[in-house]
Amino acid sequence: MPFGGNMLLIREEVGGAIVVARMRRSGVLRHAASVAVAIAAQAVVPAAQAAAPAAGAQDAPVTVLEPLQVTATRVPEPVSTVPAMVSIVEGRELRARGVDDLRGALALVAGVEAPPGGDAGPAGAVPSFWGLHEFDAFLLVVDGVPWGGAFNPAIPTLDLTNVERIEVLRGAAPVIYGATAFVGVIQVIHYPAGEAADRVELGYGSYGSLRGSASTALPTLGDYKQSLSVSGERQQFSDAREDINNGKALYRGAMPLAGGQLRFDADATLQHTVPNSPTVREGDALTTVTGRDENLNPADAHIDEHRYHFVLGYSLPTVLGQWDSTASYSHSNVRDRRGFLRVDMTPDDAGTNADYQDQDRGVIDSYFDTHLGTHLFDTVELVYGADLLYGSGKQQSTNGAYLATPGGGTPAATSTRPVDEINGIDDRRAFFGQYLQADWKPAPRWDVLAGLRLNETQERKTSTHIDTADASADIDAYDRRSKTRFSGMLGASYIAWMSGADQAVVFADYRNTFKPAAIDFGPDVTPDVLNPETARSYETGVKGRLLDGRLDYDVDFFFLHFNNLVVATTDADGDPQMRNAGSELFRGVEFETRYHFNSDLSLAANYSYHNARFGPYAETAEDGSTQSLDGKQLELSPHALAALGLLYTPAQGLNASAIGNYIGRRYLDRANQAPTDGYLTIDASLGYRWHRFGAALYGSNLSNRRPPVTESEFGDSSYYLLPARRVLFTVSADL
Repeated sequence: MPFGGNMLLIREEVGGAIVVARMRRSGVLRHAASVAVAIAAQAVVPAAQAAAPAAGAQDAPVTVLEPLQVTATRVPEPVSTVPAMVSIVEGRELRARGVDDLRGALALVAGVEAPPGGDAGPAGAVPSFWGLHEFDAFLLVVDGVPWGGAFNPAIPTLDLTNVERIEVLRGAAPVIYGATAFVGVIQVIHYPAGEAADRVELGYGSYGSLRGSASTALPTLGDYKQSLSVSGERQQFSDAREDINNGKALYRGAMPLAGGQLRFDADATLQHTVPNSPTVREGDALTTVTGRDENLNPADAHIDEHRYHFVLGYSLPTVLGQWDSTASYSHSNVRDRRGFLRVDMTPDDAGTNADYQDQDRGVIDSYFDTHLGTHLFDTVELVYGADLLYGSGKQQSTNGAYLATPGGGTPAATSTRPVDEINGIDDRRAFFGQYLQADWKPAPRWDVLAGLRLNETQERKTSTHIDTADASADIDAYDRRSKTRFSGMLGASYIAWMSGADQAVVFADYRNTFKPAAIDFGPDVTPDVLNPETARSYETGVKGRLLDGRLDYDVDFFFLHFNNLVVATTDADGDPQMRNAGSELFRGVEFETRYHFNSDLSLAANYSYHNARFGPYAETAEDGSTQSLDGKQLELSPHALAALGLLYTPAQGLNASAIGNYIGRRYLDRANQAPTDGYLTIDASLGYRWHRFGAALYGSNLSNRRPPVTESEFGDSSYYLLPARRVLFTVSADL
């Protein structure tokens, strides 16, 4: 539960008890300080009156609350008492460290890694929670809206400019977000309308990379508040062909209306990327035939995406409580053209050893939520409502083969190669849910959180395959699946010890959820709608503060029983396909802590041990035989993860940071025949600020480690490497 130093101490005397709430100086939750004080008063006042009824205010107990979170409960709730492991990363800290991607943003969050790249291209990332490294196993939320939730997290279009904070929840959110949040939730929260980081920044870095961003609160028009953030970059890599070129903008507006508040967001991303080549595995190790940064994609390879997103929200206080409604719509157009090497790179009879795809894809995500938060009997807060998530995804891929010669230069463009097949998918899915969540405080030290959700999911999928050489192999298939079932959670926390600003809170929770199988939008035809993935998780831990509130700590033990995990495998002909696996068991412990020397200097550390293994499940091996995976460790799932960071982030003068991340030994394959060593990365920053201006030097992966970090679900036995060392020099000014 680390957080930055941009805090505001709110001190109130309530019934003879001194209540202190640590809140951000500005931001969307500042108005909730009174909520924090009220919650603290419920816990402190009775204890104070019972322990020292005649004592004066100078002897009254002191309670310091963590910042509030909204991801686990939707309404503001202190991190210190919510019965779950939630970490908060402050936007001020991200800007001080020069972070512009999820890997850097989550570097000090225990048990979570988010290596960049993957099948979504160099602008993407594949976060992992509890040892599960899958591109669709978590939910990405941006300002309360699932970001690509109906299909896959829309990480390539995520913008960390003007971020107020990031909240990270381990485990599912089966009540609030239902059938979309599975092993974790990452919520990125930008400054609200009328507020901003008020900063402009320009940067130049490795391989000729350029970056610029600006955020500001625009002039108020009467009661109408507004803010704007824009960013753009040209990021180059050690692979001379790989790049990212994009422009992003977010406009936020808000105004009072009929006793409530109306909100409007408009977000746009225009992005052009050239992907790198994943490296194939030969036997138990990556091939050495291809160079580490050799790009064997076709000459015209690129992933272009135009995404537009609009949000309309309305909040209204009523006699029953606070009523909130949100409606959002996004549309993405993607042109995806690239290639994948075959495991055996020896040219076949046709003189080819690689396969290409040229895909047009259109994705629509629509989301609507309406809920009411109300108080009962002064001890129970209810949130009840309904939501609908609708997605429509259409793609058409023309596929063929080409020759990639290691060391022989850039392969030919796809336009010069014949088309072997044309594959199409039209998938439409709807997730409807009705939910009720209760937050009950039966006694000053207790907090019980319980919720139940009725999920109704429907999906229908049309798939086509046209074989240009053999019409008898054509496919025109239709499949549909619907599922109605409950999901829910029950958790409780108890303040077991409290002394001044220090405390220990024990907590435990149970969560039960499911998720319809995701679509990978790969080049191959996948006509079946797979079975939904299901999970039951149990979690317990202790969190709190020591040393007069200077040391924050959180220890979490978890067990997750997973069924029907969707895995990428091959069919009898060696072609990639998606399939439901059997069961998987995830066990582990995560520890996260931060010591605050003062408001500017802190030391953060974390350690996690994950044990992610398959249950009874068999699959076809590379030689065509059947192999059992029972008890095998999941691929690219390390046992040990650790991080250590020192941050010095004053508002003026010298500032610096250094963060080391260790990722332990893993296996590249599910049969556990191809081990790969652990590795250590180092990120650092050094800067100076005077008055409104600043200059800084940022470095990521300074150790220049290049291990395999993500397995491709499109290419057989193919892996993406961690990007090379990157250095960026920036100048900035406060507006």
